Amino acid sequence: MTDEPWRIELTHAAQRDLRRLDAPIRQRVNDALLKLAKDPLASAALRKLTGSQQSRLRVGDWRVRLTLDTQARVLVVMRILPRGRAYREQ
Repeated sequence: MTDEPWRIELTHAAQRDLRRLDAPIRQRVNDALLKLAKDPLASAALRKLTGSQQSRLRVGDWRVRLTLDTQARVLVVMRILPRGRAYREQ
């Protein structure tokens, strides 16, 4: 197994969500994603969403919805939403 961090890819929707965040929150989300990329499979911060292929990462009142591609070692960020909107059907 390699110590190389996983690659992070953002969908267009996630890029738009990230651009709309205030600078301090954007930095917290970026820091959380970089930390997660070191070893997402062992991360206690990552939770699998019931009935979905997606997982979520909690960053304060914000939720990062993502999928893991274990073969390619890629984190695909789908959306970055406030807690109240993060679990509605997308």
